[in-house]
Amino acid sequence: MRNQVSAKRHPHDDAPDTTEAFRRLASLPPGRQHDSLREQIVEAWLPMANRLAGRFRNRGESLEDLRQVAALGLVKAVDRYDPELGNAFESYAVPTVTGEIKRHFRDHMWTLHVPRRVQDLRNRVRFAAQELSGTISGRGPTVAEIAEHARMSEEDVKAGLEALESFTALSLDAQVSGSDDGYSLSDALGSADPALDVVIDREAVKPRLQALPERERTILYMRFFGDMTQSRIADELGISQMHVSRLISRCCHRLRDQVMRDAA
Repeated sequence: MRNQVSAKRHPHDDAPDTTEAFRRLASLPPGRQHDSLREQIVEAWLPMANRLAGRFRNRGESLEDLRQVAALGLVKAVDRYDPELGNAFESYAVPTVTGEIKRHFRDHMWTLHVPRRVQDLRNRVRFAAQELSGTISGRGPTVAEIAEHARMSEEDVKAGLEALESFTALSLDAQVSGSDDGYSLSDALGSADPALDVVIDREAVKPRLQALPERERTILYMRFFGDMTQSRIADELGISQMHVSRLISRCCHRLRDQVMRDAA
């Protein structure tokens, strides 16, 4: 005979009377009848779990995902509840479901890793600020006011306020506040200077350049620092362009060989 959860309503709007169902569940051995009654109890309490999930809406997670997390917490509460202790199921289920939702936020929704102590400070600061906002008009509560209201030190309040900014991150494509030309955060990021890649090579070759004969040093300077063509260098020095080309090629090979030997 199939067991049915009582339809009698509990004083709480969404809390059905499942006292007798839990007693029967505790007496049933593992099996199909036990699982069927367990599913009925979970289904009867789902409205309460959904209501608890609704308290956490608009915090960066979809309501449907929050309801799934709440349902998981409800299943855990049903499996762990002991009717022999004499406590009402909702007194055990509500903190279990709420704790499961909070754990979901703590473990999966933080963009930056924040220590658990700081996460707790964040929650205390947020709740205190919300409560004070209802009593203060025209401005937000100060650090000192939050600290007094929440019985925290001002240092802990500041840590909690900083953690409020760590829950989500801005996209690099987000437009900078006050910018009307589409200037985004990524435009403000620096990049590596390409010249840094040649610093070591430049320092390694410097003493070898200084050891070259003056004419070779002059030709290399005119070609690579003065950006002069080989024909113009030849005209300046009164030699052929072919000779300039051979000198440049010979100097570069010599410098390369010497630097590679030094490195080895």
